[in-house]
Amino acid sequence: MTSSGAPSYALPLERRARVLDAIGPGVVVLPAAPVHHRNGDVEHPYRQDSDFFYLTGFDEPESVLVLTNQHPEHRTVLFLRRRDPEREIWDGPRVGVEGAVSELGVDAAFDIEELDERLPDYLGDVDRVHARVGRGHPFEARLFRALEVVRGRARKKVRAPSELVDPGKTLHEMRLRKGAYELEVMRRAAVITRDAHLAAMRAARPGRAEYEVEAELLSVFRRGGAERPAYESIVGSGPNATILHYRAGRRRIEEGELVLIDAGCELDYYASDVTRTFPASGRFSPEQRALYDVVLAAQRACIEATRPGATVDGIHEVAVEVTTRGLLELGLLTGSLEENLAEHHYRKFFMHRTSHWLGMDVHDVGAYYVGGEARPLEPGFVLTIEPGIYVGVREDVDAKWRGIGIRIEDDIVVTADGPMNLTHDIPTDADEIERVLAER
Repeated sequence: MTSSGAPSYALPLERRARVLDAIGPGVVVLPAAPVHHRNGDVEHPYRQDSDFFYLTGFDEPESVLVLTNQHPEHRTVLFLRRRDPEREIWDGPRVGVEGAVSELGVDAAFDIEELDERLPDYLGDVDRVHARVGRGHPFEARLFRALEVVRGRARKKVRAPSELVDPGKTLHEMRLRKGAYELEVMRRAAVITRDAHLAAMRAARPGRAEYEVEAELLSVFRRGGAERPAYESIVGSGPNATILHYRAGRRRIEEGELVLIDAGCELDYYASDVTRTFPASGRFSPEQRALYDVVLAAQRACIEATRPGATVDGIHEVAVEVTTRGLLELGLLTGSLEENLAEHHYRKFFMHRTSHWLGMDVHDVGAYYVGGEARPLEPGFVLTIEPGIYVGVREDVDAKWRGIGIRIEDDIVVTADGPMNLTHDIPTDADEIERVLAER
């Protein structure tokens, strides 16, 4: 039971009902994420498929969920592994067929070994099957075999499905709009991520290796109750901060350098995604501070623009204009503002987009365009705001700017009253960052 007294499966149950209402006549078939082997007999840490978990709250592999409006009693069916005392000694307890109905709130449950036999029964006399294909999931072959079995029943007056539809059209629209429970989990994830970034700032002194700073992040994530990082942490010092997807390496932080940390935890299957950039020695140099203030101005303008009716494209245009104007004032770009915007000269230093959806996936699901037009933001959408400036070791810029990489990223909830910054209490103001570092 939850703290409210509702069964723990109440939220997935409500979500499944919404999916069934949305699809009308038809069947949804979703497999669990497969297990991936790392090497030999070692497996990668298991993480359930987000869509599957969203509708089940169930994190075991070798499972398939069937949702149908066509069966009089079995609207929700789960195929899963049976109890196996010998395997459970090695891998831990399983829910099993016996516990699926009471613990997960499904209508019926069967051994996954019965899938090939039983799945065709749920696909007969159905016009539309909602299932994702083309991703190389091993379940696809079993689904296609089941469809062939149904086609073979034509002489028994069984109608085979004629349409195969991506369930994301319905399901991902639901996931894009975050409810109160989801926002609360994301707020808690943001608190853990805040503590991790502050610990990393204290640890990132000259002489420390990038991987040592990453270790601080991972330690705080786990001690805070997060299951895992939401993505592989980026800890880049000096010139490594100009590499957008740099992974924490063995380089040692040097005096006078900036450290860029892009890291967030995953809590109860919801992600946090935060970037901070700060001076390892405790104070920004004049050039670092000048570029930092441009990025911060762009980010603040974008956050202010994150309101219902705005678009991700429009927010990016705000970031581009503020950043371009700042680069012109500092002499890193020349010419008019209009020319630089029209010819995209800013892309030499700001080459990525400003935002992406955030939720169960760090780059979460949901269409950015609807009917060929940029989608207006709505209350309940969550997105990142993350402008940056990256001056690599370039010959066409003054040496004083070279090797400076800066990104500032926060997690923003769209509300009817304006933007709500889930990660606001991780310092971004340059003076405040220097005060935090002075307390190390």
